[in-house]
Amino acid sequence: MPRARTRPILNQALADALAQTCMGYAALAERINRVAAENGLVLSCDASSLSKWTSGQTPHPQTRAVVVETLRRLLEHDVTACALGWEGTTTDDDPWAGDAVARLTTLGRDDMLRRRTLLYSLAATTIPASLAAPPSRPGPARRAGTSDVKRIRTMTSSFGDADDLYGGGHARTAAAAYLAQEVTPLLHGTTGAARPAVFTAAGELAYLVGWMAADAGQSGLAQRYYIQAIRLADEAGNPLLRSSALRSLAVQAVELGHGNRALDLAEAAQDGLRGGAPARTRAWVTGMCAEAIAAAHTDKARAFRLLSQAEANLEHADSPSHMWTSGNYRRESFEHQVGLTLVQLGDHAGAEEHFALSIASRRLVERRTKALIVARLALAQIHRHAPDAAAYTLLEATDSMNGISSARLRTTLASIRDALHLSRTSKEARIQEADQFLARLLRYPAAV
Repeated sequence: MPRARTRPILNQALADALAQTCMGYAALAERINRVAAENGLVLSCDASSLSKWTSGQTPHPQTRAVVVETLRRLLEHDVTACALGWEGTTTDDDPWAGDAVARLTTLGRDDMLRRRTLLYSLAATTIPASLAAPPSRPGPARRAGTSDVKRIRTMTSSFGDADDLYGGGHARTAAAAYLAQEVTPLLHGTTGAARPAVFTAAGELAYLVGWMAADAGQSGLAQRYYIQAIRLADEAGNPLLRSSALRSLAVQAVELGHGNRALDLAEAAQDGLRGGAPARTRAWVTGMCAEAIAAAHTDKARAFRLLSQAEANLEHADSPSHMWTSGNYRRESFEHQVGLTLVQLGDHAGAEEHFALSIASRRLVERRTKALIVARLALAQIHRHAPDAAAYTLLEATDSMNGISSARLRTTLASIRDALHLSRTSKEARIQEADQFLARLLRYPAAV
C-alpha cells in the first residue's frame, strides 16, 4: 500500500493528472528522469519530489517541461503546463505547424545564442496526414540563382567536413548562425526557376545542423531541425531530401529507445522513395528499416531480408558515394548498419565482426564516425564478456578519440567504463590502462 500523505494537496490539477497514469509516484519519478536523460539532462526526481509539487511547490522551468512531456506520453493526449496548475509556463507548440522558414530562423538564432533547451517530443514523431500550404512570406521579390545554391552548398560541405573530423559539438552554433543569418533570409520572397534548388539547399543545411545537434546530445533541437528540413523539402518538391530527414528522425528514435516510432519513420522514409531513387539511397534507407524493425522487436526474419535487399541495392549503386542524399553510403556504412541491427537483436558477437569490418575501411576524414564505431565495437565485446578484447580495441584507437566533441561517443565510452567496473581489480594491465584512458578522456567534457 502507498504511504499515507503527510502534506495536503494544493495542486489538485497535477495530482489528478498523476492519478490518471495509474502509476505510483516512484515509478512516475523514474519515467521523468528517463525523459530528462533523453535530452542530456540529469534530474534526481523521486516520489517525494512529486509529493512536494502536488503540495504546492513549483519545480524549475526545465523540470516542468520534462514533467509535461512525460505526462503527454503516458496519457497519450496533449498536456500543458497550465493544465497542471503551473501558471506562466509556456511549452513549445507543434513543430509541424506555422511557417517553416520563420521556425528555422528562430531555431537557428536560439541555437547560436544557446537561449533555451528544447525537449524531444514523442508526439512530434507522428507525421501529420497533411501539411498546410506554405504561407505567403513577406519580403521583396528576388531571383535567387545558381550562385546562391552553390554558396550554400559550399558552406554546408565545410560544416559537414568539420562534423566528420571533430564531432557535432564542434561548429554547430556557427552552422546555425549561417543558417539563420545568411540562408533563411533568401527564402523570403524568392521567385524564379532556381527557387526549388534554393529551398533544397536550405533544407540540406537544416538537415546537417540537425545531425550535428543530435551528435552533440541536443535531442529536441535536432528533432526540430529535421522536421523543418522535411517541410522545406516538401516546398521544394524534393522527396529524396524528405526521406533523408525522415531516416534521421528514425535513427534518433532508435537511439532514444523508441523502436516502434523509429519503424514508422523508417517506413515513411522508404515510402517516399517509391517514385524512384538512386540505388545507393535505397540501400541507405532500407538498411535503416532493418535496424528499426530489430529495435521494435517485430520481425527478425524481415530485418535480415531487408539487410540483404540493402546490400543488393548497394552492389548496383551507380551514384557518387559522396552524395549527401545517400548518407555517403558505402560498404563500410552497410557493415556498420548490420552491426547496429545485430546489437538490437542481441547478437553482440555478430555485431563485433561487422563493426570491425566497418572500421577497417573508414577514411581518415571520418574521425568521429570511426571513433564511435570503435567504441561500439568495444561495447559489443564487453557484452560478450571479453573485457580484455575491449581494452585492446580502445587502446589501439587512443589517437582517433582525442579532440572529438560528440555526446554519442561520450555516452558510449561512459557505458564501457561502467561495464568495466568488475574488471578494474584485474591484474590484466591492459584493462587497467584502458580504464585510466577512459577516466582521462571523460574528465574533460569538451574533448569527447
